[in-house]
Amino acid sequence: MVSYKELGLVNSKELFKKAIEGKYAIPAYNFNNMEQLQAIISACVETKSPVILQVSSGARKYANQTLLRYMAQGAVQYAKELGYEIPIVLHLDHGDSFELCKDCIDNGFSSVMIDGSQLPYEENVALTKKVVDYAHQHDVTVEGELGILAGIEDDVVAEHHTYTQPDEVVDFVTRTGVDSLAISIGTSHGANKFTPEQCTRDEDGRLVPPPLRFDILEEIEKRIPGFPIVLHGSSSVPQEYVDTINKYGGALKDSIGIPEEQLRHAAESAVCKVNIDSDGRLAMTAKIREVMANKPAEFDPRKYLGPAREELKKLYMHKTKNVLGSAGKA
Repeated sequence: MVSYKELGLVNSKELFKKAIEGKYAIPAYNFNNMEQLQAIISACVETKSPVILQVSSGARKYANQTLLRYMAQGAVQYAKELGYEIPIVLHLDHGDSFELCKDCIDNGFSSVMIDGSQLPYEENVALTKKVVDYAHQHDVTVEGELGILAGIEDDVVAEHHTYTQPDEVVDFVTRTGVDSLAISIGTSHGANKFTPEQCTRDEDGRLVPPPLRFDILEEIEKRIPGFPIVLHGSSSVPQEYVDTINKYGGALKDSIGIPEEQLRHAAESAVCKVNIDSDGRLAMTAKIREVMANKPAEFDPRKYLGPAREELKKLYMHKTKNVLGSAGKA
């Protein structure tokens, strides 16, 4: 067994406490490869932001669990070399079984999510508590989920969303012992979060999605005051990236995300962790397509992955400074 402490990582407990008090949210960025990890760490070091490195079960299969452990350890050292030691969490995103969560804990993860949201309520409680009981023996923090987000993200697929029921949160948190709770208030996975029919148009003709259900968030805050809340599916799907991808041969249709001003509002409440994955995928893909279209003779991966990495870094610096409010909080 490898403890996350040996890798120089931290769990999320103190980070969430400070985020709630300071009215900001910790960025939770998914990564699958070296360039993504470099962009995340350099962006967060330069903005002096704490960060949660998220790994889905699909990313774990893609990158290899042993390599991931050393990549996380390398990220800690990389931050030091860049000149500022930031708190770094290694988190399992959407763990779907006790066995997967246990394996991640045993391999150096400092935080895990157990997603039993699609199970019957009592089964969700039982599974989540089982993970919590094991994780807390090793000082690893656990995120649970109530409510279902629609959309697709790696192995997570749901056609319809179910809003979190405020009446359930006190019972769930008390009986499971979770450290944070992911809720459903209108966000969703992937780049196609809403249909055009669900949206209105602004003066520039851009599609504007329906607002998040802040009434549900406020009611949950009343029931469990000061408890860390998590928002999944919180990419904003910048239209400039969608336009660039489509300009250079892509076929992204009806790609609509969560407006950043809504995320900023959420980050000023009990929401202290905001998950962002699709925005990063769009940024990298847009830049890679642009480079390959303008330099068709190029075949050195560094010549298109390098610019993609820099574009991703720019995006994440914007998120920490202007959306989540976590810049300067490391």
